[in-house]
Amino acid sequence: MAGPRIAHATLKGPSVVKEILIGIALGITAGSVWKMHHWNEQRKVRAFYDLLDKGEITVVAAEE
Repeated sequence: MAGPRIAHATLKGPSVVKEILIGIALGITAGSVWKMHHWNEQRKVRAFYDLLDKGEITVVAAEE
């Protein structure tokens, strides 16, 4: 008579579909963070030029 069967965790190779989905999720996350950074920089530049056009600020060239 054979001994009792013990359930062992079997190691499987990487799941291609899972890796693709993880890659897509990471790509979307990184792209969203980059896009938010870009929008924030655009907002700062737009605000600067609006103030410049209104005459509230001036730009003086630095002397060497």
